[in-house]
Amino acid sequence: MGVRALGAFSGGLDSMIAAKVLIDQGIEVEVVTFSSPFFASDAGRKGAIQLGIPWREIDYSETILSLLCNPPSGFGNNCNPCIDCHAGMFKKLGEIASVEGFDFIFSGEVAGQRPMSQNRGSLNRVARLSGYKEILLRPLSARLLPATEMEETGLVDRSRLLRLSGRSRKPQILIAEENDLQYKAPGGGCLLTEPNYCSRLRMLMDIPGLLTETNAHLIRYGRIFRLSKDTIGLVGRSEEDNERLEELALAGGKVTFALSDRPGPTGVLIGNRDNLEKLASLVTQYAKK
Repeated sequence: MGVRALGAFSGGLDSMIAAKVLIDQGIEVEVVTFSSPFFASDAGRKGAIQLGIPWREIDYSETILSLLCNPPSGFGNNCNPCIDCHAGMFKKLGEIASVEGFDFIFSGEVAGQRPMSQNRGSLNRVARLSGYKEILLRPLSARLLPATEMEETGLVDRSRLLRLSGRSRKPQILIAEENDLQYKAPGGGCLLTEPNYCSRLRMLMDIPGLLTETNAHLIRYGRIFRLSKDTIGLVGRSEEDNERLEELALAGGKVTFALSDRPGPTGVLIGNRDNLEKLASLVTQYAKK
């Protein structure tokens, strides 16, 4: 068997170029996209199809929800525990690699691209916390970082890795254009970095027992209200909001309200059912006159 690598793969520009750099060396590449209420897997699936490489999805919801309660390395500017989140992903990749015979794991991280989570210190901390520092390769910045064992032993040709740093993605865009790779616009992708969503999430996190996968999905839609110290209400703002709230509430066993005699919003109760009347009043208030 040839050299095998398993990568963390969002399907964004950086992760696609990282995989392509290794593929061009003749390395057998497989990728994993992690999914949760805060980041989806569809872009990863599409990116893997473009590159013609095996892909799998891992549900990361339980891990990330646990990290939100008490991240050892703290949060970024919003509700993003990036250092501990990435370390947990690499730990999972390392465990798979050791069982399935991959020679190393990799990511699309770029040194200095994000000032808090991808500076030199943070990259080292992520690698150390993962427990798989010895087999973690970052192809896009490898030649700016200390050589890994894979490079020193010849599994990977260090001279064919990149030396990217900083926020500019012009080199990656050029590589993508040269290889006719389609990608979504860089940036975003994780709701935990978005201030508006995080203000809603903090309301949810403030009430013991309400931080669940279903609730984290629900609060993306509609107007949000703190009905009491232990209850949140959601009221749809559009037909799309209403449809998504009804779909998610039905799957999660939530109480919903809708008007029977005229058009209006859907309301969803998260928490104590003693607040049903307050929610019903809000649904009526925002109905069409």
